[in-house]
Amino acid sequence: MSRAFGGPGKYIQERGAIARLGDFLSAWGGKSLILIDRAVFDRLSAAVAGIPDLQILAFGGECSAAEIARIVAQIRETGASTVIGAGGGKAIDTAKIAALETGARIVILPTIASTDAPCSAVAVRYSETGVFEESLRLSRNPDLVLVDTEIVAAAPVRFLIAGIGDALSTWFEARSNIDSRTNNYVAGGFPPTQVGIAVARRCHDILMEEAPKAVAAARAGRITAALEQIIEANILMSGLGFENCGCSAAHGIHDGLTVLPQTHGLLHGEKVAFGTLCLLMLENRATEEIAAMIRFCRSLGLPVTLAELGLEEVTTEEITRVAGAALAPGQCTWATPVALSVESLRDAIFALDAFAREVL
Repeated sequence: MSRAFGGPGKYIQERGAIARLGDFLSAWGGKSLILIDRAVFDRLSAAVAGIPDLQILAFGGECSAAEIARIVAQIRETGASTVIGAGGGKAIDTAKIAALETGARIVILPTIASTDAPCSAVAVRYSETGVFEESLRLSRNPDLVLVDTEIVAAAPVRFLIAGIGDALSTWFEARSNIDSRTNNYVAGGFPPTQVGIAVARRCHDILMEEAPKAVAAARAGRITAALEQIIEANILMSGLGFENCGCSAAHGIHDGLTVLPQTHGLLHGEKVAFGTLCLLMLENRATEEIAAMIRFCRSLGLPVTLAELGLEEVTTEEITRVAGAALAPGQCTWATPVALSVESLRDAIFALDAFAREVL
């Protein structure tokens, strides 16, 4: 009968939202440190340059143990009581982990809508070469998530589409966890609330209704109601959905794919989209549901075959390695409500590839 729900202290999404950052920092007082992705360093460092007692730091590029240690040292050296993570998922996760290690407040300023990392109390750590190492359950969510839609809309459209791919997993993985009666990621794990389930389901509905219009608007460089809806779905709804309901094989397969260097050029959400299709095949969901999601992904340019992941010549042994990594102890793949083995997961990946080619 117990249940728990988690989320950020505040979520603000609007044009020009970055202008609000100084007001929040001033109200909290103390010194601050902002960690900015190199891809947007020039634009964002100029936008925040006038904020008092703010140290600006460039992100090293990987959410690794060494980079986290570097940022922790900078926070302690400056005495910052608030840490701002600005950029994509890896910069955001690095800032979250470092802030918690030093007891600082957490502000997240996503510059792309490519993942659901900003709102959550979850962070993923990688090796220096980009191989998945660990998914960390953090003690609290960010105090503030500030989404400037002008900045997000100015990013390459590929990032928005990847975010849709990541968000596509939200409802299907929530369903896996509900069916397997697996606890969520809140406060050590609880059954999901009805609110969490409803958010995950509504996230899926928004993607189906708004994604094509939002992508068209982003390609035209315009901010529309559809684009605002998709940004909210990618960042807030997907973040609340996965944290309050849980992940399963879609993200597990993503993690497994990182063992193959050929996939390192792909974005997180691109691999998660493919993993979502494999999840549906693994669970033996309805034929039309799988086919519809294949067509949806293809319409946006998300990968639906092994060849589109850069794995044209992949071997059985390589996909067996992917499946083995996806089924490592503690992996979220185990929340999938079917009997699991390396062989069954490997075969589901190959079967999805074959089915996708038939559908298309």
